[in-house]
Amino acid sequence: MVCAFPALSFAQEKDTTAEVKKFSPKEVILEHIADSHSWHMIGKFSLPLPVILYTDKGLEVFSSAKIERHEEGETVIYKGKYYNYKLDHNKILAVDDAGQVNEQATHKLWDFSITRNVASMWMAMIILLLVFFSVSSSYKNRVGKAPKGFQSLIEPVILFVRDDVAIPNIGAKHVKYMPLLLTMFFFILINNLLGLVPLFPGGYNLTGNIAVTLVLSVITLIVVNASGNKYYWKHIFAPDIPLWLYIIMVPVEMIGIISRPFALMIRLFANITAGHIIVLSLISLIFIFNTLWISPVSVVFVVFMDVIELLVAFLQAFIFTMLSALFIGMAVEEHHH
Repeated sequence: MVCAFPALSFAQEKDTTAEVKKFSPKEVILEHIADSHSWHMIGKFSLPLPVILYTDKGLEVFSSAKIERHEEGETVIYKGKYYNYKLDHNKILAVDDAGQVNEQATHKLWDFSITRNVASMWMAMIILLLVFFSVSSSYKNRVGKAPKGFQSLIEPVILFVRDDVAIPNIGAKHVKYMPLLLTMFFFILINNLLGLVPLFPGGYNLTGNIAVTLVLSVITLIVVNASGNKYYWKHIFAPDIPLWLYIIMVPVEMIGIISRPFALMIRLFANITAGHIIVLSLISLIFIFNTLWISPVSVVFVVFMDVIELLVAFLQAFIFTMLSALFIGMAVEEHHH
């Protein structure tokens, strides 16, 4: 009997340990790189964001805090005006009182919620407006004078985009496209840099969201083809080649119209997302091995990767802007005899 108690105690201890959920790096990483209905601030604190749903019965607006899970495995159901709602893998579903998905109502849901990516995009746009209005005001107030303060910080970057990106690739018509190129460069750069900040208002993955990079690449696609001159379209539909090659070259050139911005989309999305995944994977090593002894190695590699990511943040903004300028230059280039 004396020996049985320690054995029983050990068995209970083992069962209790078994109940502790094993750390899943996949869940942590996917949660970070995916969009969310709340914005993580610090620790367990998150900033709830507005949920805006258009249903077949009307508009529903409420805070995401009403459907956020507070504990693992907990299902929170919010009783709205028309339907009940729950959050499942960052997707809002219409459910009945028992929590079962109402397929018919869910299919008719239009989600216009202000998610973390939407909020961060607005924040980046506000920063862009403040930066450019500030610099523009400085130029108007200091005509003919040397740049000063914030203006002296931003002017070299603007001149870099003009002299090393726009002029070499577009030529004399570069002035027309400078607002677009500057907006693209600074928008991508600001979001890349804020994505590296682990705390609010950073810690998001906007340029690693393929929907965002898709919109940026579609803008490039529209501008390039809207700017195309007759020589650009002649090169695609009536190139100076034997007629029998048209059946091959015309489809190839038409595919090229789509493939160029598609490459822009994938390059920006893949590079930024990969960087976030690598950094989070290195941090996860501490919890996977469940020991602090691995932390010095993990922290050293994380710092090294963050320095690389800082370079990538500037590099990807430059590459996207440069290739956009290159494609525009190909469209507006005059034919030389």
